[in-house]
Amino acid sequence: MEVTNKFIAIKATIDGEPQECDFELKVEPFSLAVKPGSKDVIIKNIYVSIDPYQLNRMKSVSSSKKTSKFAPRIAPGEVIGAYGVGKVVASGNPEFEKDDYVVGIISWGEYSISQGFMGCWLSKLDPMGFPLSYHVGLLGFSGLTAYAGFFEICKPKKGEKVFVSAASGSVGNLVSQYAKNLGCYVVGSAGSPYKVKLLKEKFGFDGAFNYKEETDLDSTLEKYFPEGIDIYFDNVGGVMLEAAISNMNSYGRVALCGVISEYTDVGKRAAPNMLNVVYKRIMIQGFLGGDYMHLFPEFVSTTVDHIRAGKMHVLEDISIGLESVPSAFVGLFRGYNVGKKIVRVSNDLEDC
Repeated sequence: MEVTNKFIAIKATIDGEPQECDFELKVEPFSLAVKPGSKDVIIKNIYVSIDPYQLNRMKSVSSSKKTSKFAPRIAPGEVIGAYGVGKVVASGNPEFEKDDYVVGIISWGEYSISQGFMGCWLSKLDPMGFPLSYHVGLLGFSGLTAYAGFFEICKPKKGEKVFVSAASGSVGNLVSQYAKNLGCYVVGSAGSPYKVKLLKEKFGFDGAFNYKEETDLDSTLEKYFPEGIDIYFDNVGGVMLEAAISNMNSYGRVALCGVISEYTDVGKRAAPNMLNVVYKRIMIQGFLGGDYMHLFPEFVSTTVDHIRAGKMHVLEDISIGLESVPSAFVGLFRGYNVGKKIVRVSNDLEDC
C-alpha cells in the first residue's frame, strides 16, 4: 500500500538564528510495505522531539558534524531524523511487530522507515502506564542527558550547592529535580518572570532569577551562592559560564551540556578566568547523552520511582500538528518553550 508522507525539511543551510521561512513542508509517495528480505521497520510517528542541537546539523560548518555520530549533517530537502515515539505499521525485523509502540530515532514527518544507523536507535516501548509523551522527554533522551550529566560527570553529594542555567528547559528542569531529591541547594536561571515563578513555586528551587533582568551576573551568583558553587550544569555557555566559574568553590565540577547562546551568534564565546580553573582545580567536561546509553535502564528505573513517589514533576510544552514543527523549533531560540518541547504529529492517537 502506498500513501503520501508529509515531512519537514530545510530549504538551505542555516547559519544564524533560524526562521520559519527556512523550512518547507514536503510531500512524497511512501510505501507502507516492507521490502522482501529487509529488516526495515515502518513507523507512523506520534510524538517527535524538538531540540536546539539540531541547528548545528543544519549549518554549513559545525564541529558537531565532524566529531559526533549523534549529530550528522542535515542536507537541504532531506528527511530530518529526530528522537520520538511511534507505532509500527509493518516490520521485516523480528524484534518488532505491527502495532508495537517504539521509541528512538524517527523523523520530523508523518511516517518513518527505520533502517541502517537509525535502526540501531529504535526500541520497543513499554509505556508503563505513562503518557507516550513522557518517553520523548522525561523518560527519553532529555532525561538520560540530565541523569548522566548530573550523576556521572558532576558526581553530586547531599548538601552541595548546585547552579543550573536554562533551568526551565527540557534538561535543566530535570537536573534540578534530581538535585533537590538528593538534598542539594539548587538555584536556577531562566528567561522570564513566569519561568522564575514556576521554578520556585512548582519545583521548590531554593532560588531562581531572570538572567535578562540582571546587569551583573557575577554579583547575582555571589548573592545566591554566598558560600560558592559546587556544581554548575551549563546549558547556555557564554557570559553565564564566565560568571559561574568566578563563583565556584575549589574542586567544583562543570557539566557542559549545551551552549545555546553560541548556536546563533558566532561572536559569543565563553572566556572563563583560567586562573580560577587551575587554582581551584575546577573540572569542566563537555558530554553527549548518547555516550551514556548503558545507563538507560538505571536512569529509567530511578526516574520512574521518583515519578510514582510524587518526587518529580513533568514539564512539557506540546504543539499539535506536523506543520507546527518550524515554529516550535524557532521558538527554542526565542525562549518560548517551557520544559520539553514536543510536537504531536498524529492528530488522533487512537488511529496510530
